[in-house]
Amino acid sequence: MEQGSAREGARPAYAPGAFPCAPGSARVPEGRLPEDRVPEQARGRQGEEEQARGEHTHGEPPAPRAVRRHSVRGQILDALRAALVDGELVPGQVYSAPALGARFGVSATPVREAMQRLAVEGAVEVVPNRGFRVTERGPRELAELAEVRALIEVPVMLGLARTVPAHRWSVLRPLAEATVAAAAVGDRAAYAESDRAFHRAVLALSGNEQLVTIADELHRRSQWPLVAGPATRRAELLADAAEHTALLDALIAQDLTVVQALVREHFNGADG
Repeated sequence: MEQGSAREGARPAYAPGAFPCAPGSARVPEGRLPEDRVPEQARGRQGEEEQARGEHTHGEPPAPRAVRRHSVRGQILDALRAALVDGELVPGQVYSAPALGARFGVSATPVREAMQRLAVEGAVEVVPNRGFRVTERGPRELAELAEVRALIEVPVMLGLARTVPAHRWSVLRPLAEATVAAAAVGDRAAYAESDRAFHRAVLALSGNEQLVTIADELHRRSQWPLVAGPATRRAELLADAAEHTALLDALIAQDLTVVQALVREHFNGADG
């Protein structure tokens, strides 16, 4: 099941021409990101930290505060991850934080912070005094990721198939359908997040949070495009999405033979 969470947040809108090294396909949020301004965040940070520690003055309880789902850095990180999956950030190319920040309508700081996070994930490499180079990956790395994921996920899924009741599988139906919806419109980035969401939800039934975290990280790495690799076609996305729904149907029916065949085929034939 190639590429896939419930979305970590709303995906920013894009505008053509955002990434100069990806001709004809780049997209970035139009205009400035709504609401968030780095100076405002800086001014409010001390008060928020005090509230988080339970500190307040004059004996009054801390005032309730609105919690935004995304900071500027979070929105930029989402946008950059989507650009990686879509191939808009080109493997081997170097991108500077100031240049990307100008196109997003923000300072270089949240872009640099987001890029540092992507460097930890292995998506980019730090190039001193220049910026960040998108990691170049080949088929061997993709095959190795698929092998490791299979070693982790296949036995867990087969074990869950024998123990989890049908009604608990049924609640995952919207997640499987979300992958189909993203595949139908050929949205690779949306498919990547929904694909991971489905896998996370399945593995979460094991109750092992460390397993879910490690498997999700491997899954994310497997979704980045290969060097000079062809873009995933809509038909391929639809085929992968169909595996989600077929697997869920078999799990609900508790058909262990079909579950085992689908799970093994899933990891042998695709990266999702």
